Amino acid sequence: MLAYTLRRLLQLIPVFFGATLLIYALVFLMPGDPIAALFGDKPPSPQLLATIRAQYHLDEPFLVQYFYYITGVFRGDMGQTFSGQSVSTVLARTLPVTGRLAIMAIAIEFTLAIIIGTLSALRKGKFFDHASLIVSLVFLSMPIFVVAFLAQYFLAIKLGWFRPTIGGQNDWGDLWLPAIVLGLSLYATSMRLMRGSVLDTLNQDWVRTAYGKGLPRERVIPVHVLRNSLIPVITNSATNFGVLLVGATVTEYIFNIPGVGQTLFQATLRHEGPTIVSFVTVFVIVYVLVNLLVDLLYGLLDPRIRYVK
Repeated sequence: MLAYTLRRLLQLIPVFFGATLLIYALVFLMPGDPIAALFGDKPPSPQLLATIRAQYHLDEPFLVQYFYYITGVFRGDMGQTFSGQSVSTVLARTLPVTGRLAIMAIAIEFTLAIIIGTLSALRKGKFFDHASLIVSLVFLSMPIFVVAFLAQYFLAIKLGWFRPTIGGQNDWGDLWLPAIVLGLSLYATSMRLMRGSVLDTLNQDWVRTAYGKGLPRERVIPVHVLRNSLIPVITNSATNFGVLLVGATVTEYIFNIPGVGQTLFQATLRHEGPTIVSFVTVFVIVYVLVNLLVDLLYGLLDPRIRYVK
């Protein structure tokens, strides 16, 4: 397993260079002049434009700009935004907020998927099974902004259980409402995966053998069935975590959360190359590490999986 882990970690090197080069190229090819757009309807003097372009190396060829960015990253400098802030500072301010939101949303999704998916499989064809499938279909078909507005109106404004917007107060306890919205919008797929996986596991030989040995259902289900049914749900949740970490832009906008999604969206509108590339590169690396952790978890959940050369 150690050799497998080291081999996967070494894969981060080409992933890092490939992601930065690709994203920087896409930003470079975006139409328009980001410096001229900063001044709106009042065009600045050509001398001022040339000075600002030189400050951000925008007057250099693509490979020269990329070289300046990469050498800066190796020195711990991810560049500056057009407002003069350090990209590292912006990332350090917004990433923890989105990280907390993503962790809470995945925890809600994972818990609901396991509980409802397992009960639905154990009660296949009964009322609970049909009701859970219908509810999951409703959440699958509803856009995230509809769920967010409904939760904001009923749970926050009408019932007063949560604050309708987040703003600067974005600690763990302040993010419950947007986390519930994201968790509910994601749980439907994981619940269906869990239901199908449990149904498949219930028909395996080792489950029938466990029942044949006289083991009670209270031991067979959690030990033999659940443990071997979690892999599809864990894989889906890891993918969802990577998606949320990039930024739940719509949810962050509705609830006024100063997270990664809003910052990255604004940076894209302003064509801020260093901001976009740095944010996306960090997300790619985190996404690869999360998937590595999930791969290692497979061996603990399923003893048949072994990592060999």
